[in-house]
Amino acid sequence: MKKVLGLALVLLLSVGLLAGCGGGSKDDSKEASKVYKIATDTTFAPFEFQNQDKQYVGIDIDLLKAISEDQDFKYELDPLGFNAAVAALESNQTDAVIAGMSITPERQKKYDFSEPYYDSGVVMAVSASSDAIKSYQDLAGKKVAVKTGTEGATFAESIKDKYSFQLVYFDESPMMYEDVKTGNSVACFEDYPVMGYGIAQGNGLKMVTDMEKGSSYGFAVMKGKNTELLDKFNAGLKNIKENGKYQEILDKYISAK
Repeated sequence: MKKVLGLALVLLLSVGLLAGCGGGSKDDSKEASKVYKIATDTTFAPFEFQNQDKQYVGIDIDLLKAISEDQDFKYELDPLGFNAAVAALESNQTDAVIAGMSITPERQKKYDFSEPYYDSGVVMAVSASSDAIKSYQDLAGKKVAVKTGTEGATFAESIKDKYSFQLVYFDESPMMYEDVKTGNSVACFEDYPVMGYGIAQGNGLKMVTDMEKGSSYGFAVMKGKNTELLDKFNAGLKNIKENGKYQEILDKYISAK
């Protein structure tokens, strides 16, 4: 009888140990297999856009890839457009947004941002064939195009009453540029690196003002959520700046000339 009881106790202990080990492996496996959903814009070159092979590329896309490799995490990229990306974040349909998103005091009330990964600015542009608009004073009584949610839109909103112009909003940069080229709007405000890249690619516009200082771009999550992802992004950003990968990505899309 004692032998039977002893054997039973050994078996119970063995099962308990196996269960404990199995539980730990399951938790580790779950953490390792987590895939983050990260939303982005669709047309905000050179930060995100489609190349000739219909693949999404750009500064944001390459930075995210380099940081994920450095920090060993997996993600699914979801190009939704800026407004839809932010809506998806707020409805918990995505874990984070990287979309040339300016870090502003208003947004910091709702989102937690990474360390800034790019310092931007704002410029005004007109049709390449136009000589009528050369300064903000020339905008009085006229329509001016902006892209919703951009630093350019924020700046234009801050001066529209002073210079008495009307704003027309667009969800995509190409639509905004077309509105200026057709003459419906006399000018547009855009983030400097985006406009510079667009002009280099032949978008039919030209800059007519010096760059105004703008906000920095950041990787965003909902306030108090996905802190582990935010920590990984910050750590990876620091590492790729130190090893030169960050500057390599910028040089790939923005000429120093």
